[in-house]
Amino acid sequence: MAKKVLIIEDDAFFRELISKKVTESGFEFMSAVNGEDGVKKVEKDKPDLILLDLLLPNMDGFEVLSRIRQESGSSDTPVIILSNLDRKEDIDKGLKVGANDYLIKSQIDIDEIVEKIKKYI
Repeated sequence: MAKKVLIIEDDAFFRELISKKVTESGFEFMSAVNGEDGVKKVEKDKPDLILLDLLLPNMDGFEVLSRIRQESGSSDTPVIILSNLDRKEDIDKGLKVGANDYLIKSQIDIDEIVEKIKKYI
């Protein structure tokens, strides 16, 4: 059975790019377009890995991560933040709240993201 990767990302174009690569790499792909929906999908679908944007409607990625770690029963699920926020404070905060890795969208390509997914699951 294929490992499940959930992306919580409001940018449709970026979601589609990731979807194609992740699916081609043999993973099952799921997506959520806002933080609230993302938390619900984590609780319901129990993904094997979560790709998380920080700038989301309804609830930002830091809050999503905090809720995943505290409430959803997914405290051990690997979470990779994918964000354009590149300030040290944001990176440190993301890792402190519980992300396993922090990738800056503008500095990484899709193949590198897939390699990170494979590393964690």
